[in-house]
Amino acid sequence: MIEITPVSTVDATVAVPGSKSLTQRALIAAALADGTSRLIGPLASEDTHYTSRALEQMGVTVERGDDVWLVHGNGGKLKTPDKEIFLGNNGTATRFLTSFVALGHGDFRIDGEERMRERPIGPLMEALQGWGVEISSEQGTGCPPLLIKSKGLDGGATVLPEGKSSQYVSSLLLVAPYAAQAATLEVRGEVFSKPYVAMTLSVMSDFGVSVDCNEEFTSFVIPQGSYRAMDYEIEGDASNASYFWAAAAVTGGRVTVSNVPVPSLQGDAGVVPLLARMGCEVSMDGGGISLKGGERLEGITVDMGDMPDVVPTLAVVAAFAHGKTVINNIAHLRIKECDRLTATLAELVKMGAEVEEGDDYMIIHGDGGVRLHGAVIETYNDHRMAMSFAVAGLKVPGVQITGEDCVAKSFPDFWERFAKLC
Repeated sequence: MIEITPVSTVDATVAVPGSKSLTQRALIAAALADGTSRLIGPLASEDTHYTSRALEQMGVTVERGDDVWLVHGNGGKLKTPDKEIFLGNNGTATRFLTSFVALGHGDFRIDGEERMRERPIGPLMEALQGWGVEISSEQGTGCPPLLIKSKGLDGGATVLPEGKSSQYVSSLLLVAPYAAQAATLEVRGEVFSKPYVAMTLSVMSDFGVSVDCNEEFTSFVIPQGSYRAMDYEIEGDASNASYFWAAAAVTGGRVTVSNVPVPSLQGDAGVVPLLARMGCEVSMDGGGISLKGGERLEGITVDMGDMPDVVPTLAVVAAFAHGKTVINNIAHLRIKECDRLTATLAELVKMGAEVEEGDDYMIIHGDGGVRLHGAVIETYNDHRMAMSFAVAGLKVPGVQITGEDCVAKSFPDFWERFAKLC
């Protein structure tokens, strides 16, 4: 357990680790390329370790230096591992590698921790079956463990029956250039978290494969091709930067995150204009973004379907605002590392906040933080819960975070960097 030390204000410039989302996408593209790629500024964390270790099981060598990783791609020729691919609670890697192993020739088993066995992957399985992949859920739940009898991707037309997880779409797109024939993908229903699909398309384009698609990201034509090895620089992680910008918001201080650029490939950088709507001042500072807290935060109404990972951050800030904050279109929070919709509100209630929960929305009735008090915060083994509620502790005495080591999933030295604000 760690107790956060309150501060009167903050004034700091920080750099955050590389984007987890970009690191994992670049790892996949570089692994499939023919030759050696240099990933500059990647995120070294529990999640990216699971991804790179799984790639190594399939014959891809990843040399991890401090600031540069060398990925020796195998040109799409996968080795069949001699044991299962275990991915912890890394949902991105589980979805990406489910499609990745379909390019091989042999039997693959993908598994993870208990929570991963509760996270659905059925729609992705169905789309892969449309491309000729023999795949099944070992326990018949539509969740891992997964069994894949691989013989390569057929390509042609397939349908993803729902777009509720952008990771399904990205997973299919990343491997489709290596199908036996040009591939098409139709996505049924609304695609959530569209910026993550745009990020995938950008990474693919940088590595040499351009995809045709419509504006809604429901129809894709992916040509046959191969990724080229390259030097690829990775932005600082906007999701992890959100905690530092939020720290400025709740304390009325200033924080500059030096390595999240404008424009950013990451949809979660969109939390900055939301904080501006609440009363903060935003400016560009060198290659980064500076945020200064205002004298008074005001509640807002917002659709956060495209940036679910920063919902807990905004919810904590909302507890210090005046008036009602309504966060809509967030049902997909329920299939994250924990049910983040319920969990975030439960911990805010522990601190004295007045909240409401709906199937796909949350409401926080802010009073400037007057009612808030210290509490022991449960993290549910979810890194985003730990880091979001650390922000509350900068303003409210007695906030204690349990299970604080869960930040290793995406930000291993978070507590050391966060302590510099105190």
